[in-house]
Amino acid sequence: MNTNNNVYTVVYTTVIVVVVAAILAFVSQSLKAKQDANEKAETISQMLTSAGYGTKAELDLLNNIAKLDKYSEEIEEAFIINLDGEKVSDLDGITVYGPKDLKRQNYNIKGGANKTGEPEIPVFIFKNGRTVVPIYGAGLWGPIWGYISFNSDLTIGGAYFDHESETAGLGAKIKDDPSFQAEFVGEKADFSEINVFDIVKGGAPKDADGKSVIDNKIDAITGATMTSQGLDAAIDTWLAAYAKYFIGSKPACDKPCCGGHEEGEEPCEGNCEHHNEVEE
Repeated sequence: MNTNNNVYTVVYTTVIVVVVAAILAFVSQSLKAKQDANEKAETISQMLTSAGYGTKAELDLLNNIAKLDKYSEEIEEAFIINLDGEKVSDLDGITVYGPKDLKRQNYNIKGGANKTGEPEIPVFIFKNGRTVVPIYGAGLWGPIWGYISFNSDLTIGGAYFDHESETAGLGAKIKDDPSFQAEFVGEKADFSEINVFDIVKGGAPKDADGKSVIDNKIDAITGATMTSQGLDAAIDTWLAAYAKYFIGSKPACDKPCCGGHEEGEEPCEGNCEHHNEVEE
């Protein structure tokens, strides 16, 4: 066989490409189960961090089985809702929403040509009273996502964010800088506004004592304007999708208006028994 002609070169190259592709496909398929398990465990550790069950570094010391066990031990309820805030179905077992699932639902929330169906977004309620919801969007170089937990009074209990390819030392700080994530703690999303939460240069205006006068604004990351804006847009888009759920989950009365039903007294909406409790 003449190994110097063009036919031989083409055939030889084709065979090599096919063999290498087959090997890579086999390896990828063989490792898929392990990759999926690692991704689920990573998602769980991010959710648990947001919910206040430890720092990300502490949770990363656990193996995959321990992370799943921790989640099973601490989760109270997990279910899917629609944009009307209505429960659609329960999430059975250890079913979580990682980046791939969030990407699909991000299309559904935003609508348009990439929409694959009606939005069905997850809610995770933990035994410590915190409710965790995900967010997803576009950073400077790729997707960004994360998990935000809310206390019963709708203040933010914790947050954890991740990214695919943001700039190290700048946009990557949404993941790598605990002080940035800590800024969210104690803030309060405004579910009645289009801009539910803002990440802006300078953060919220301060009063004379240096205290923020607006609860739904934090300071953007210096030198990472595009990533900060992308995270801001992702949070607004996803929290707006949860607005009807969270507004509907507020206590029936949030003011001391429950004096009874005598003439001249302000009527109560819903169950306000907690306002009528007598201190002993």
